[in-house]
Amino acid sequence: MAKKLKIAFLSRFQGEVSRGVETYVEELSKRLAKNHDVKILKGSSGEKYDVVIPTNGRLQSLKAGFGRLFGGYKVIIPGQAGIGRDDIWNIAITIPDVYVALTDFEANWAKKWAWKTKVVKIPNGVDLSRFHPTGSHLARLKPIILSVGTLDWYKHHERTINAMEFVDGSLIIVGSGPKKNELLALGNKKIPGRLKIISLEYEEIPKAYRSADLFVLPSWDRESFGIVYVEAMASGLPVIAPNDLSRREIIGDAGIFIDTSDPEVFARAINEALKKDWKDLPRKQAEKFSWDFVAEKYEKLLEELFK
Repeated sequence: MAKKLKIAFLSRFQGEVSRGVETYVEELSKRLAKNHDVKILKGSSGEKYDVVIPTNGRLQSLKAGFGRLFGGYKVIIPGQAGIGRDDIWNIAITIPDVYVALTDFEANWAKKWAWKTKVVKIPNGVDLSRFHPTGSHLARLKPIILSVGTLDWYKHHERTINAMEFVDGSLIIVGSGPKKNELLALGNKKIPGRLKIISLEYEEIPKAYRSADLFVLPSWDRESFGIVYVEAMASGLPVIAPNDLSRREIIGDAGIFIDTSDPEVFARAINEALKKDWKDLPRKQAEKFSWDFVAEKYEKLLEELFK
């Protein structure tokens, strides 16, 4: 185990929204706090730290990198933004001590830009004690197809609604965001009476997973990880996801991978998944991503940084 360190997570919206990055900060920080002095900061602090982990990218990362000249701390940037300009900035401009890729695909991409930065792969995780198949659930009308994610264009919820035209079942989308009214209007047109869009506190989301029969999320190919996939699998749900290397690494044999832009192909996959006996494949796949396992990986990384 590394020596006791002072670690600061920089998370501007912690406690205000509940996305993947905020879940990452919450779950990892409380586990690292068992051996280290850990704080979550929304803004600047006059304290000195050994490690600073900015999570909101660009300007925040640049400030953390610049402050390192005076503070003498190490900078670790997790690849929560996903492949694209934000993380090119985070790697090539900020030049952190370590960039943590979430998948092999992201790690291979990051190495092209990391001329002075160490690149390691440590995935996001899931709280297996919170997300599991047994326990209370929401009122259910079977079969229920579930999606969880912000209601914005890059999550492509409209693709699921279009596919549901060819499926005998109901769709629940858990999330909030600017596309809500547009998605509701599409649902009223395509699948009247079969779409619900609800907003839940994070503590209530396990009930939603346990109420469903299948999880889908057709988000864009820059999705850095998608913690909701492992939350769904931990709850015993098979998954339908876009056919890319990152999603294949995360979901493994616990799902079906398709071109989600074709509604009939998407619908066939939903119907196939609903008929298949998945046994305990989803839960077994999720167990590979326990936050406890993730925290152990970070402990080893910190030990190497402070040898």
